[in-house]
Amino acid sequence: MAGNSFGAAFRMTTWGESHGEAIGVIVDGCPPGLPLDEQTIQKDLDRRKPGQSELTTAREEGDKVEILSGVFEGTTTGTPISLLIRNKGQHSHRYDHLRDLFRPGHAEATYFQKYGTYDHRGGGRASARETAARVAAGAVAKQILNEHGIEVVGYTRSVGSIEAEAFDLEEIEKNKVRCPDPAQAEKMADLILKVREEGDSIGGVVEILARGVPAGLGEPVYDKMDADLAMALMSINAIKGVEIGAGFGAAAKRGSENNDPWIFEAGRLGTKTNHAGGIIGGITTGEELVMRIAVKPPSTIGIPQQTVDRTGRAATISPGDSESKKRHDPCICPRVVPVAEAMVAIVLADHFLRQRGLRGAEFDPGKAS
Repeated sequence: MAGNSFGAAFRMTTWGESHGEAIGVIVDGCPPGLPLDEQTIQKDLDRRKPGQSELTTAREEGDKVEILSGVFEGTTTGTPISLLIRNKGQHSHRYDHLRDLFRPGHAEATYFQKYGTYDHRGGGRASARETAARVAAGAVAKQILNEHGIEVVGYTRSVGSIEAEAFDLEEIEKNKVRCPDPAQAEKMADLILKVREEGDSIGGVVEILARGVPAGLGEPVYDKMDADLAMALMSINAIKGVEIGAGFGAAAKRGSENNDPWIFEAGRLGTKTNHAGGIIGGITTGEELVMRIAVKPPSTIGIPQQTVDRTGRAATISPGDSESKKRHDPCICPRVVPVAEAMVAIVLADHFLRQRGLRGAEFDPGKAS
């Protein structure tokens, strides 16, 4: 298994490298008859692409998607959907001085140990450029979820030690950090700019909510909903931790505090609290899904770093010129948000289709009006 595919009933396979001709994704298992065009996919790609503000990399990547197959006259056909995104503005020569060096925090050394070779230009397959293909696939998954009133929303919860204190989801796309708290968003933006001026980078936490998810999604043992969500989110570049519901906070609670009492209200079974984050026994409860991911500081920084080359000799990574520094994100939380949403949407679409296959007509959560 090469590890380039994800999902079962709804499956995606991404391909391409950051400095190749293009990247892309094959989506298989999408039902026929769903409305889908390039603009629908482009909306999410535009939220991920570089150059959105002074807080992100200044690289010029249009991220324009092309639908090559699986769509006819504006709707899906049920056959594999092939999506292509051409690479632009790579400037591969900027990486010539790194050809034989292992950059701290980057994957050249581990790729070299696994494959015996690696693409030094921008990280190759390990580059976050690959996540554009995931976002494209996620946009297709969201079309499935939209048909059934399921919504996935992500936002920056914290940058460094600055954390959101208010949660107005309408504010997320109104600020550069994608934070639901506009006052804290300003402080986060100031911190990111300060860190960039110092030639450094900083991490944060992104939170993802899924609303309208019906009860019953997820498998009882190895394909638990929370297990698949954790795998999907941990597969994103720079993610070093996942929490669902109370997460690590549950470790400090007693059972009497952490258990979610079952209730029957408005004609459906639910829970009074939601410490479980909408998943119990690996299966969704019908409550809102709540996930958080720890985003590490970007590894490319403007400060000299010690390393070794392919022969094991000590070397120093120089920060390069000022223009090179601008081509990297000092904090990737704002651009991780659409990627995290995409991976959650892909998992939910996959399990939705699996459950519909299991229960057939019995499983009818209803379509969005």
